[in-house]
Amino acid sequence: METNEVDTCRLLYNTERVRLYIPEYGRNVQKMVEYLKTIEDRQKRNEQAKAVIKVMEIINPAVKMLENYEHKLWDHLHIISGFSLDVDSPYPVPAPESLNEKPLPVPLEKRPVKATHYGRNIENIIELIAQTEDGPAKTEMIRSLAVYMRQQYLIWNKDTVSDQTIFQDIEKLSEGRINVPEGLELNRVDNGSNFSRPGMGQQKGNKNQWQKNNQKNRKQHK
Repeated sequence: METNEVDTCRLLYNTERVRLYIPEYGRNVQKMVEYLKTIEDRQKRNEQAKAVIKVMEIINPAVKMLENYEHKLWDHLHIISGFSLDVDSPYPVPAPESLNEKPLPVPLEKRPVKATHYGRNIENIIELIAQTEDGPAKTEMIRSLAVYMRQQYLIWNKDTVSDQTIFQDIEKLSEGRINVPEGLELNRVDNGSNFSRPGMGQQKGNKNQWQKNNQKNRKQHK
């Protein structure tokens, strides 16, 4: 128990407490680990350490989704103890320096996007189709790509768009490596189709729900 918690009834803020090394397990687990350090009998200390591991497993069940989760739990136990717990761990004790290791940088694509309203994924698909041999399979790939590009176009531009415009964009983005077959046509767009921007549908649904709740509350207060 922390010294400033003894014989006092005043409100104690977390900023006044000892820092939590791993907040997912909470302050009680950290107190258990601190108590382990005070057990002089090594055998009893090892037994209690295993009991704390079981408690940590119950409190943080998501750790079971990790590979070798028992190894992770023992690593967490040593981290919570500040690497000062002397127990017979079934796994090597992690080095304190491992906590300060920086993750490897994620490589970023430096190639600029040619058409932002289509996005980089469309360009990657076009690159894949450009490397495909001519034939019925490639024609169907071009058709499917054109349909998806038309949807993306209509998300940001509510005006109608002709098939020829989409075909020209494909040939332009492929730098002439893809020639759209003559006579290729796309399915007609239903007049009732609505291609909303990402998140717009959810926001609209939340707004409608808020309006319904507001009207319901007004009726209850009348």
